[in-house]
Amino acid sequence: MQNQNNCHDCGDGVSRRQFVQTLGTAAIAGSAMLNTGSLLSAGDKKKAIAETAVTELYSTLTDKQKQTMCFSFNHQLRTRINANWAITKPTIGGAFYTKEQQALIKKIVQNVTSEDGFQRFLKQMDEDSGGWDLNHIAIFGEPGTGKFEWELTGRHVTLRADGDSVEGAAFGGPIVYGHGESDPAQNVFHYQTQAANEVFKALDTDQRKLALLQKSPKETQVQLQGNKPAFGGVSVGSLSSDQVELVESVIKTILAPYREADVNEALSFIKKGGGMEKLNMAFYQNGDLKNDKVWDIWRIEGPTFVTHFRGAPHVHAYINIGMKNA
Repeated sequence: MQNQNNCHDCGDGVSRRQFVQTLGTAAIAGSAMLNTGSLLSAGDKKKAIAETAVTELYSTLTDKQKQTMCFSFNHQLRTRINANWAITKPTIGGAFYTKEQQALIKKIVQNVTSEDGFQRFLKQMDEDSGGWDLNHIAIFGEPGTGKFEWELTGRHVTLRADGDSVEGAAFGGPIVYGHGESDPAQNVFHYQTQAANEVFKALDTDQRKLALLQKSPKETQVQLQGNKPAFGGVSVGSLSSDQVELVESVIKTILAPYREADVNEALSFIKKGGGMEKLNMAFYQNGDLKNDKVWDIWRIEGPTFVTHFRGAPHVHAYINIGMKNA
C-alpha cells in the first residue's frame, strides 16, 4: 500500500498529528474567492457536489472493492502524509474501477479544486505520473452515516474531501502539491514563489535580516505548534500595512487552487490563531536554483497555519491548517 513512484528526493512523509495560468490570474482568483460574498453559496454548492459524489461512489463499490480501498475513519493511513505515495494499490484508471466509478472520482477531483486549480493539477498529474487516473484513492468511514473522508494520493499530490468530518482541521488534514518539472519557468506552481518573493522585495534591510535564514527545516516538518513562539523568520505583525497585504496575497495565491468552501474554512483557522499578525514568514538561502536570490524555499507559519514551499530541485509543498492536535 506504500508503492512509491520514481521521485528520488521524496521523503518518508509525516503523520498529520506530527505534522493559475499567470500570477495575476491566481491572485485575482484567490481574492475573488476570499472577498466576494456572492461566491460563498457557489462554494458551498461545489462542496456539496464533491461530498455527494463520494457518497454515490461508495454506494457503487462491491464488497471486494471495499475490502481493498475502504477503511475505518480512524485508520492510520488517513493521517499519513507524503509527497509521493500510493494510499491503496489500485490505480484510478485500471480495471479495478468501473467507468462510472472513474467518472465519479474525476467529478470529486474537479469539485475539491477551483477551475484554475483543476487544470493545474491535471497538467501536473499528466507530466508527473502519466495521467490523473494513475493516482490512488481511499475512503475512510462510511459516507452518509457519520464521519468520512475521501483521499487521493500519488506523485506530488494529496487531495481530500471530508464533509467537515475532521473537526479542527481545514481540508480534512494536511494536503500536498508539487510538480516534478525542475525548470521554474515550466513548473505549474512557480508563480507562488514569484508571489512570495514580492514580499521579500518589499522588506527593508533589517526586515530581510530577520526573514532570510540559511537553512530550511525538513519539508515534512509542518506539525502545528499552537502558541509556541518557535516560528522562524520575520513577524508579520511587525510589518507595515502594505507589507501585511502582500503576505495576505501570498496566502490567497497558495489557497487559490482549491474550492472556495475549503478556502473559507482555512481562513477561519488563521483568524482563530490570532490572524495575520501572529504569522511569521521565512525565506531560505539553500536551494537557490539559479543563484539569483529569488528564494525558491520559503515558509509561512503561525499557531494554526503552516505552509512550506520547497521549489528546489522541483516543487514539493505542504499545507497544514487547523487547531493543534486536531
